[in-house]
Amino acid sequence: MTPAGGIEVMLLWVSLSGAFFGLLALVMRRRLGTVSAFAISGFLWSLVVIAIVTLLPTDPDLGVVPAEGRATSCSTDIGGPAPDGFWILAGGQRLLNTLLFIPSGALLVLGASRWRIGWVLVPLGVAGLAAYSGLIELAQLELARLDRACDLTDVVDNVSGAAVGVVVGLVLVLVLRPWRRGRM
Repeated sequence: MTPAGGIEVMLLWVSLSGAFFGLLALVMRRRLGTVSAFAISGFLWSLVVIAIVTLLPTDPDLGVVPAEGRATSCSTDIGGPAPDGFWILAGGQRLLNTLLFIPSGALLVLGASRWRIGWVLVPLGVAGLAAYSGLIELAQLELARLDRACDLTDVVDNVSGAAVGVVVGLVLVLVLRPWRRGRM
C-alpha cells in the first residue's frame, strides 16, 4: 500500500501543485502582467499548500484512529497544549500555523491591488482565509483518520499570519506596483 501521508508525500504534492500553478501563472501573464499573474496563481497555490500541510497525516504509516480515541469537539483552550510541530521549524506548531498563512495574506494583497476594488477584495479575502482556517479545523475534527486535532488556537494563529501577510503585501505593492503591467 502506498503511504497516504508523511513529509515526503506532502513535499511531493506541494511540488506537483507548484508546477501546475507556475504554468497557470505563465498562461495568465500576458493578460494580467507578470506580478499580478504570479500573485494570483501564488495565492491559489498557497491555499493548496495549506490544505496539503494541514489535511494529510504527518505519519506515513498512520492506521485507523479508533472511534473511542477520536476527539468529539474542538479545543477552545487558546494557547493550549500545542505539540512541538514539524521538523521544519524549531519554533513549534503555533509558529508554523502563523507562518503558513503569511504568503496567502501577502499574495492576496498583491493580486487584488491591480484593481480599484482591491480595497474591498482584501478584507473579504482575509475573512475568507479565516473561514478557510475554520473549515480546515472542522475537517480535522470530522476526519478522525487524519489523527489531527481541531484547535481554536490554530484559527487565531492562522488569521494572525494572514494579517501579517497583508502588511507584507502592502509593502510589496508599493515596491512592485502590479497595476503597471507593461514594466514587469
